[in-house]
Amino acid sequence: MNMMDAIYTYQINGMTVQTGDIICTMNGKPDILPGEFWRLVGRLVPGDVDHVAIYLGPDGRCAEAGARGVITFNVPNGEWDTERMARQRGLLFDTFYGVASPLDVLGYSQEEEERLRMAIAKYALAQVGKPYNLNFLNTETEEAFYCSQLAYKAYQTIGIDLNTGLSMEQLPGTNQIVYPQEIWDGFSHRQAELRLVTAPA
Repeated sequence: MNMMDAIYTYQINGMTVQTGDIICTMNGKPDILPGEFWRLVGRLVPGDVDHVAIYLGPDGRCAEAGARGVITFNVPNGEWDTERMARQRGLLFDTFYGVASPLDVLGYSQEEEERLRMAIAKYALAQVGKPYNLNFLNTETEEAFYCSQLAYKAYQTIGIDLNTGLSMEQLPGTNQIVYPQEIWDGFSHRQAELRLVTAPA
């Protein structure tokens, strides 16, 4: 089912998400070797939040832009089980960090908020199958997407700009990049209790 005909609510690691909310993750998972690789990749991105996905519904269905391009994947049984989801997601290993909800606290009526949430989800779904965008400076293209650019373009359709101007010091022009961390920092969010497993000393 690809059509969005309702607003869905789901629990991920005990946190409530609604259609259009942005799931924020940290690259890597310390207790598995492939997770270490993704944790190192995450160090290249400013802040703790390295990756985002958009919750669509029903159940655990989400959309993201990753190594396989724009895809949908499922969060099974309300648990962010990165090993179990890895095959769907092109072997991306990450840790659930929290949920950003840019529509919260903006004072929309319930009816208007639902209309906006549905528009975000419909936009994300319409991009499924497009390739990954390796040109992070090209945020306005709709031919290819990276993770936070997909969220940026989806929210742009409803008049919300997720690009707050964050940049990497010493690198001119990097304020054009939409970073996962700036989506987290710039908008209403709720942090999860991190479930990190560390190796014994």
